[in-house]
Amino acid sequence: MKWTTRTGVHIDRAASAWLIRRFIDPDAEFIYVPVDRVLEEAKALSAIPYDIPDVEFSHEGERCSFDTFLSLYDIADPP
Repeated sequence: MKWTTRTGVHIDRAASAWLIRRFIDPDAEFIYVPVDRVLEEAKALSAIPYDIPDVEFSHEGERCSFDTFLSLYDIADPP
């Protein structure tokens, strides 16, 4: 699968990419583009957008995108 999000390294985006590769898609390809192009690129590349407003894998209230992935994929990995 391809995943796309906005450019800029922030802990939530880096951690979400790690989570995707570790628990969801070990062969994931990540595409980073300016925030105003994420949805356009996602559509053009058949990629899944994340960590931007108004997409499935984004912030929900106090929860960051990483927490959303954990919840939607029911990921629980005890230490």
